[in-house]
Amino acid sequence: MDAIDVLTNLDNVKVYFQPIFSADEHVVVAYEVSGKLLYDDKLLDLNSFAYDEEVPEEYRNDVEHKILHIALGELVNQPKNFDIYLPCNANLLVLDYGESFFEIIKHYIPEEELSRVVLVISEHDFKGDFHQLNNVVRYFKTYGIKIAINQLGSESHLDYIQMLAPNILKVNIEQLSYESWGVQNDLFTSLSSLARKIGANMLFEGIDTVHQLQFAWKNSGRYYQGKYLAEASTGLIPRNQLKKSFKDRCRQFIATEKRILEENFNALKELQNKLEKKVQAIKSSSEDVNQLLQLAEELGEYSFRLYICDEEGFQTSPNIVRIDSQWRIQEEAINKNWSWRPYFLKTIIKMRNDQSGVFSDVYSDIETGEMTRTFSVPINNSEYIFIDISYDYLFKKNIFR
Repeated sequence: MDAIDVLTNLDNVKVYFQPIFSADEHVVVAYEVSGKLLYDDKLLDLNSFAYDEEVPEEYRNDVEHKILHIALGELVNQPKNFDIYLPCNANLLVLDYGESFFEIIKHYIPEEELSRVVLVISEHDFKGDFHQLNNVVRYFKTYGIKIAINQLGSESHLDYIQMLAPNILKVNIEQLSYESWGVQNDLFTSLSSLARKIGANMLFEGIDTVHQLQFAWKNSGRYYQGKYLAEASTGLIPRNQLKKSFKDRCRQFIATEKRILEENFNALKELQNKLEKKVQAIKSSSEDVNQLLQLAEELGEYSFRLYICDEEGFQTSPNIVRIDSQWRIQEEAINKNWSWRPYFLKTIIKMRNDQSGVFSDVYSDIETGEMTRTFSVPINNSEYIFIDISYDYLFKKNIFR
């Protein structure tokens, strides 16, 4: 649609409010504002208009400001028990250091209520001086206004996000399907870890199915938004509209997750008992490769590689590796140091103090590229054996957690 057609029809702009629900209360805690234009009996989405660089900046600013005026004007007499998410193009925001945008907000919302406002920006779409954007954001935050980073994904700059110190990380999972869950899971894990590190909450948007809602709940989502819960509309909905059904869904998620975790715990405990018994039955040491080969044969159902390290992470034995169904000795691994690996030394301290075995989290093996877990257990006062569990066994027992 031509920019002039938009600008000459601003009186036909309609504002929509999409509810945002919380995981802790199961009620509407916020609304996100969006604009649509009624043109030739059609509703045209204006969300992308602000990012159309073929349109002059002042025109795009006019449209953003128009949507802001209408939205806040309609909300001014509504209850004050929800936050207001206001998306904006950060490139336009910094043109006047956020002053015009902020003035509109202050016109409708008193200073003591500015903590209800959430400024929604996309960091990876910003093309200017990032320090300038950071200064604008910090200025907004001094008034209690919260910041949400939108459209998080593989293009996001985590160092910029940390600099902005947002209150909310907003992740769209509209395209998430059974086929892509595994592929995208690492990304969500990283974002969840980042959220905890900077003290932000995760908001999952684009929730169109119950499975996506469950995924968001399982991946540290505190806030939820999407058609499955409530469509964007020109009015507000009762705060408790989904409270009972949301609570019932949550109980189903909890029951399912508890069952899976219980099964996972029992499977790992059973595996730990089996591995520890076999390790104890064959008194292996780094000085006797034949014993390690014998132990490897006993562990054939579970493992594809084993080796021994001292408590500083120096490997004191060769690798015993299964290649083409045969156990082989890799002498070149002796004296390699693995203390640089995540949690290695922490695992050593735990084993030394508890005198029991420890499972690592699931990770991708450097050599094979397959998912694995490592089980480690003390074998004497100064050495520890590390047993890499095969993907086939993890898959068969479904112990990827």
